[in-house]
Amino acid sequence: MAITKPAPHEEGARADRGETSAAPPSAASPEEPGRLTSPLVLTIVLVLLVLLQSPIRRALSAPVMQSWTTVFVAVVVQALPFLVLGVLLSAAIAVYVPPSFFARALPSRPALAVPVAGMAGAVLPGCECASVPVAGALVRRGVTPAAALAFLLSAPAINPIVLTATAVAFPRNPEMVLARFVASLLAACAMGWLWQRLGRTDWLRLPEHAPHEGETKGAAFWDSVRHDVMHAGGFLVVGAMAAATLKAVAPESWLRTAADNPAVAVLTLAVLAVILSICSEADAFVAASLTQFSLTARLAFLVVGPMIDLKLFAMQAGTFGRGFALRFAPATFLLAITSALLTGWILL
Repeated sequence: MAITKPAPHEEGARADRGETSAAPPSAASPEEPGRLTSPLVLTIVLVLLVLLQSPIRRALSAPVMQSWTTVFVAVVVQALPFLVLGVLLSAAIAVYVPPSFFARALPSRPALAVPVAGMAGAVLPGCECASVPVAGALVRRGVTPAAALAFLLSAPAINPIVLTATAVAFPRNPEMVLARFVASLLAACAMGWLWQRLGRTDWLRLPEHAPHEGETKGAAFWDSVRHDVMHAGGFLVVGAMAAATLKAVAPESWLRTAADNPAVAVLTLAVLAVILSICSEADAFVAASLTQFSLTARLAFLVVGPMIDLKLFAMQAGTFGRGFALRFAPATFLLAITSALLTGWILL
C-alpha cells in the first residue's frame, strides 16, 4: 500500500478549518530558541569570571576576605572528618544494630537512662559534628529522646581525645580537665532531664530514611552514609559560612574590655564559643590562649562550645527540625553557662 503526502492545497484547507496534522512520532522537535540550558549558563559564568577577574582578585585579596576564607576552611576541615565518623557510626547503628540492643543496654526508666547515655558519650572519639547523626540514629532505633540528647551533648566534651587535649592545653591547671568533665556531664544530664519533663514529641522531627527493602546490609549501609553526608554536610557548610562571616567582622578590642568584669567575661566567652564554632578537639588551645580571662570564664567557653555553636545549630535544625533547634539551643546555652559557673565556683 502506498502512502502519499497530502497535496499543498489540502493542507491549506485543513489549516483554514483549524485542523492540524500530527508530526510523525520519529520526528525530533527542534530546541526552542532562547532556552537557557546548563552548558549555556556555565559558559556565561566562565565568561563573566574572565571579564571580572581583576575586581574579583582584588576583592579576594582584601584582609576581611582572607580572614573569612581562613576561618571557613578551618571550620570545615576540622569538622568534616568527625562528621564522616559520625555518619559511619550512624549508618552502622541504623543497619547492623538491632533495636532490641538499646532496650537491653539502657535502663527502662528514662530518668536513669539519661545519665547512662551521658556517660556513654565518653567512649566516642569525635566532636559535635559526629554526635548529631549518631543521636538521630539512636532516636530512630527507639532510644528515648531525653537519653539521646544527653548523649549528643556529652559526647563532644567528655570523650578521651577532648580531655587529653584539655590536659595538654592547661599543663599548669590540671583541675580544668576535671572541671570540664563535671560541668559538661552535668549540663548534658540536666538538659536530658529537662527534655524528659517538658519536651513534646511534635517538637522533634527526624529525617525519613528509605526502608532499603530487598537490599543487602552492605548496600543499605552505604545508602544511609550517602544520605547523611549530603544532609548533614550541607548544614555544616552553612554554619561554617555564618561563623566565618561573624569572625571576620567582629572587632578584637572588645575582648580586653569584657575581661575586666567577671560576669561579662563569662557571657562574652560563652557567646564567643557559639560564634567561633571551633571543633571540640581544638577549642582547649584557643581557651588557653585567652589568658586575660579567668579560669571560670574559659571553662564556660569549653562547656558551651561543644554543645551549641553556629554549625551545630544548623546541623540540629537540619536533623531534628527548626522548631526543635529554636527551643533546644537557648535552653542548652543557659544550662551550660549555669553548670560552668557552679563547677568553676567549686573546683576552680
